[in-house]
Amino acid sequence: MGAYKYIKQSFEQSYKQRSPELKHRIIEWRKQGAVTKLQGPTNPARARELGYKAKQGIVIARVKVPKGLSKRPKPVRGRKPSKYGRFYAYAKSLQARAEERAARHFSNCELLNSYYVGEDGEYKFYEAILVDRSSPSVLNDKQFRQIMSQRNRVFRGLSASGRRHRGIIKSGLTTIQSRPSVRSARRHIFRQ
Repeated sequence: MGAYKYIKQSFEQSYKQRSPELKHRIIEWRKQGAVTKLQGPTNPARARELGYKAKQGIVIARVKVPKGLSKRPKPVRGRKPSKYGRFYAYAKSLQARAEERAARHFSNCELLNSYYVGEDGEYKFYEAILVDRSSPSVLNDKQFRQIMSQRNRVFRGLSASGRRHRGIIKSGLTTIQSRPSVRSARRHIFRQ
């Protein structure tokens, strides 16, 4: 993997030095919609690491997610609750939210993975790799067969970032309360 090694290094340098090309790219991305379909990945080395193949039925989408805390909706009527705070921290990461946004936009596709491509003061940008469920070239590929069996895997927290916010990336003694999920582990404790 000679060429991809150098592509990866050039991307890392452009992120560290905040190169003018990256700045112009982000200015263009900011003007685009929340989910944009692309011809190919911006960072092909990272996309290939996460399972991307340049074949029919594979879709790349750039997703724009606003940074920071979420604003709590105001109560419609009645008094303000005593524990009402103006902002709240979302339980899921921005990457998981970006993946869900891409999966909703491309409802006929299943999400394979996603990766970070840039950010500015207001937004973070991720590229999502999506797989078309009905494409024959994808159905014949052994690599994507398991993903096709996991329907709506993003919304069930089965992607890499989903497993991270569920707390099951690591395994061992400290993660016993996270498996198979936090709620079912809690139910099991109370039953005993």
